[in-house]
Amino acid sequence: MRIPKSWVPSISKRIVDNLIKKELIDSNVSVDNLIAETEKLLLTELTAEDRLNDEVRQLLKKYETEIEKGRLDYRKLFDMTKQKLVRERNIIL
Repeated sequence: MRIPKSWVPSISKRIVDNLIKKELIDSNVSVDNLIAETEKLLLTELTAEDRLNDEVRQLLKKYETEIEKGRLDYRKLFDMTKQKLVRERNIIL
């Protein structure tokens, strides 16, 4: 995640407030509910890369012995695997 989690509530509130102020949304739910949902969405998007990195680490555990023996470069393999998954899944980081 590239921004601190502690910023998410503030950012969410600003987004919702601006949308309401500019009359871009007309909500049937309370502002607090809108802010809470916006926070959830932001956290999901902001942690996408973290989840992807965890998945790549799990995939590379299969090659742990080759990496330890120096036959494979972990960093290079990690980056290549990550980029492959990003392309396959059309993930925007």
